[in-house]
Amino acid sequence: MGFHTFDADRADTLEDPGRFRYCSGEELLAALAVPADATVADLGSGTGFYTDVIAAHVGTCYAVDVQSEMHDLYAEKGVPENVETVTAGVEDLPISGDALDAAFSTMTYHEYASDESLAELARVVRPGGRVVTVDWTADGPGEVGPPRDERFGVGDAASAFEDAGFTVERAETRTDTFVLVARR
Repeated sequence: MGFHTFDADRADTLEDPGRFRYCSGEELLAALAVPADATVADLGSGTGFYTDVIAAHVGTCYAVDVQSEMHDLYAEKGVPENVETVTAGVEDLPISGDALDAAFSTMTYHEYASDESLAELARVVRPGGRVVTVDWTADGPGEVGPPRDERFGVGDAASAFEDAGFTVERAETRTDTFVLVARR
């Protein structure tokens, strides 16, 4: 699978509230299960659609994206005070070891899935912390989201997280997506 990024020219679609049908803010917050003073990271934050939802319930949220253009668009929208934008790939996060209580990604795992990225998550997420992943499933109909050959099944994602030292607490496939909750 080749690395790609979301087309910044289509970034306005990232603000579509219809995205909540794939993962609601409540579901994401419940899966993270972090205290109000938690430090979390949104991996592949784009324009901050899900970042904003989670930031309202945590102490600090890093909005991580490889495209500075996405951070520019987020800045135009208005970045909350407790959000810090980070331009980096998941495989090389400028975040201290064990600094995160949790990390999450919504529809971006297929863009960064690699041994290096999962090892980096194991470095920055504290022991006991969670990584919540919601992404397009390879087992779905493939009518929305990226091409099927760029997707992963929940079993493959779970195996990759386990190989990186995480314990999978939840792994389920839905029609178009999968949800994986892994604890370090």
